[in-house]
This record gives sequence, C-alpha cells and structure tokens, in this order.
Amino acid sequence: MRILVVNVNTTTSMTEAIGEQARSVAAPGTEVVALTPRFGAESVEGNLESYLAAVGVMDAVARYDQPFDAVVQAGYGEHGREGLQEMLDVPVVDITEAAASTAMYLGHRYSVVTTLDRAVPLIEDRLLLAGLSQRCASVRASGMAVLELESEPERAVAAIVDQAERAVREDHAEVICLGCGGMADLEEAVRERTGVPVVDGVRAAVVTAEALVRMGLSTSKVRTYAPPRPKRMTGWPLGG
Repeated sequence: MRILVVNVNTTTSMTEAIGEQARSVAAPGTEVVALTPRFGAESVEGNLESYLAAVGVMDAVARYDQPFDAVVQAGYGEHGREGLQEMLDVPVVDITEAAASTAMYLGHRYSVVTTLDRAVPLIEDRLLLAGLSQRCASVRASGMAVLELESEPERAVAAIVDQAERAVREDHAEVICLGCGGMADLEEAVRERTGVPVVDGVRAAVVTAEALVRMGLSTSKVRTYAPPRPKRMTGWPLGG
C-alpha cells in the first residue's frame, strides 16, 4: 500500500516532520510518500493562502507519476479535500476530519488547539461542513504562528499546553485535537499535562486511510464527488 501525505505549505522541513509522523503509525507494508507543493505559501494561515494551497496540493498529486492507494491532505482546516475527491478514485482523508472523527470515539466532547486566532474560523467552518461540529467544545488559538512551532519549540509547547489545559478545565473537553500538522511532536506533553487523550491529525488520517484501503472503500462517485466534466482548462492545467 502506498499513501501520499501532502503538506499544504512549501516548507520542506515541515513536510519531512509530517512524513516521519505518518510513518510512525503506518502498518508494515505501507509506504508513506510525503509531498511538498511546488508553489504556495511557506505557511498557511488564512483564506487566501488556503485556497492557493488547495490548488498546490491538487497539482502535487496530479504530478506524482507512480501508483498510489490513498491521499492524506495534511493541513488543518484547509480547503481542497473536495477537489481531490473529484480528481481521484482512491480514498482522500483530511487531517482535520480524521482528528475530530477519532476524538469522538474517545470522549463526549473534544477541543482543537491550533496556531493563530485567524485560523479558528477556518477550522470551525471545516468542522461544520463535515458534520463534526456538534461535539466540538471549542477551537482555541495558541497564538503561535505555524513556522514558530519549529523556530521556538519551547514557547510553542508552553502556549499549546496552556490552551489545552484551559479547554479541559473551562470548556469541558474530554479529548484534545492538535490543530496543525506541525504539532505532531506535542502529543505526549499535552497528554501529560491534561490527563486526556490527544489526537494528532496526521497519525489519525494515515490509519483511517489504511483502513479504507483494506476494506476496499473509496469516495462515492455518484453526484457530489463525480469526476469533473471534461473541458478545456485555460492557462493553468493541473499537473502541466
């Protein structure tokens, strides 16, 4: 089995970290290929960057020239999953939805701890669109920019742990979802301080993708995610 795990930003060190996290839970025989878009923002923290990232991710997948069995979109709250589902005949799993779905097996209500406050509405909208918002206790911002997760790890850990503790104490969350692909290494620190299960979206998405492939399941091609109608693309064909 081969799973493509596609970073939504163009920072290759983050792609490498996401790939390592994905491989840490992949079953024997599963190959994880981590991809970086060839264009887009170095970090995705708003709607403009998110829409650009959606095209960048689709382009990266379209340009990959080897067989694959599933795709993981490794961006929290980002646009684009629906376009990938139209493009592809294999399962597509978004880390936002995978984390929330997993959290609901583990507790009654979950909270998401993310990066900047401006990312909160994007995540709330994605959870609402996916039908996962009813059991979301809160989406909290740590105040850390995406790239600061790498450049200032000690400060990032402190800020994220603080918000996770507040989510459990004040919002009555029973599970914490880490709301950024770059937070993969923080599970243990948050779990130790809060005493609740902590879900990393990359790991949850890889396991979910593996399960779908093993069950022989993929996206329905009736109606919503039917393949795009053949037509001329002017100026910027994906994968061109």
